[in-house]
Amino acid sequence: MRAALFDLDGTLLDSLGVWADIDRAFLNAREHAVPPDYTSSIRGLSFRQTAEYTKQRFGLCESVEEIMEIWHFMCERAYVGEVRLKSGAEAYLKKLKQAGVLLGVVTTLTPRLYEPALKRNGVLDLFDTFATTDETGQDKQSGKVYQLAAQRLGLESPQCTVYEDLRQGLAGAKKCGMRTVLVYDPHNADTFEQSRTLADEIIMDYRECI
Repeated sequence: MRAALFDLDGTLLDSLGVWADIDRAFLNAREHAVPPDYTSSIRGLSFRQTAEYTKQRFGLCESVEEIMEIWHFMCERAYVGEVRLKSGAEAYLKKLKQAGVLLGVVTTLTPRLYEPALKRNGVLDLFDTFATTDETGQDKQSGKVYQLAAQRLGLESPQCTVYEDLRQGLAGAKKCGMRTVLVYDPHNADTFEQSRTLADEIIMDYRECI
């Protein structure tokens, strides 16, 4: 493994609960309940794609840009001052770094959210590259965001290992020919059995790896 590419929400960051609260508050304020399939429908989509999907599905009057700005405002406080790394994640990242492994971020988050969260948790400077789905204009399942990260590191896809908590992300990484590691998150317990079929390795807790 020359490089380890990490998703953030649910993989490195213990942040999926933040988004569950935001989805509920955002839709309730517009007199909509959160449908049972909403979370599964937006998994792996880019930030903009999620806004486009939400606007279309619920017939919202706000523009896509306005929806994105509202979400930024709603969750910025959490990412700046509250969201923590998963247990053992910092030590695991440092272990990989000391072993000479290049580290990358592959995420649906915008820099406005992930940069302060990683900086406050003391790991921002550990990463050698960052790639977002908004840069590629495609979702995680397409695999483009992983290819972008590999290109920025000057590596071929088989030299990279991808860490993800979602089936869509694992599928995209597999499509690129990358090794995959499924990181367990209780918010995705309903899809864990499906996801593990796409994983070369499973991490239930980073503390097992240090």
